[in-house]
Amino acid sequence: MPPVWIMRQAGRYLPEYRRIRARERRFLDLCYSPDLATEISLQPIRRYGLDAAILFADILLLPHALGCKLDFPEGHGPRLSPVRTQGDIDALAPAAAIHNHLAPVYRTIENLRRDLPPATALIGFAGAPWTVATYMIAGRGTPGQEPAHMLIREDQRLFDRLIDHLTDATILYLSEQARAGAEVLKLFDSWAGSLTRSTALFDRYCSRVHRRIFKALRRNFPAVPLIGFPRGAGRRYASYVASTGVDCIALGTDIDATEAARDLQPRACVQGNLDPKFLVSGGAPLIAETRRIVAAFAGGAHVFNLGHGITPDADPDNVRRMIDTIRR
Repeated sequence: MPPVWIMRQAGRYLPEYRRIRARERRFLDLCYSPDLATEISLQPIRRYGLDAAILFADILLLPHALGCKLDFPEGHGPRLSPVRTQGDIDALAPAAAIHNHLAPVYRTIENLRRDLPPATALIGFAGAPWTVATYMIAGRGTPGQEPAHMLIREDQRLFDRLIDHLTDATILYLSEQARAGAEVLKLFDSWAGSLTRSTALFDRYCSRVHRRIFKALRRNFPAVPLIGFPRGAGRRYASYVASTGVDCIALGTDIDATEAARDLQPRACVQGNLDPKFLVSGGAPLIAETRRIVAAFAGGAHVFNLGHGITPDADPDNVRRMIDTIRR
């Protein structure tokens, strides 16, 4: 029986979260309130008895700590002050200056370490530099991350400088999460798929950057397992695992479980990779697909999860059915 947790398990599909959200209108107020963020992180643990809790936060808190303006307008995705020029990068705070701004996040981790059941793991996380950079350059999420690709074409040295700055800050951010009590660390590269158009781009801005972050974390926290999530990597998952030496590879829905069991599971623990749509539709297909994934990965280390974050329209009862199916 594999352990199970769910990407974005703390949040928008749960009625208990929606009650808090209705009272606290600004999303950032939730992230920066240790008491509220602790409560939200614990809600799915209480409801489902999941094997791991993940910190309730957002990948864009890091650019916010570096000095970018950030807001989450009601009904829209995040909005940031864009970073597109040398002057914009020069105006960012030094990587070492992030901790005062992010202190509430570290206090949330300390709270969770105190309040979680002893057998429940606590996962900290950060957005990978490529994914975070795509939001910073465009000032918002964009299809295909074209503004970031355009900056690479027009001024790669400038883009590299932004990536280096984010990499340094990410190492410091995850290190402080580990010191606060996070037992596992995950790097979310949600838009890594748009780098797969080029082997050189994927290697330069995904694999090499992740390797640098993981190497620094291993040096200081050798007992903390590391999860990499290069979502959409497709046929590049194998080279990513070989290059980074990651402990656990989180898989998107772009790879079949049977293929991943053959090619990836001998090299690392695998995490995934149920399509989140099954938690909306439910029924016999949800049970059948859950069983298929468990069976495919039964020969090695596997953490059951989704291929991406749970969606707001997911039915909490379907989450229960999925968990019961895994545990039976």
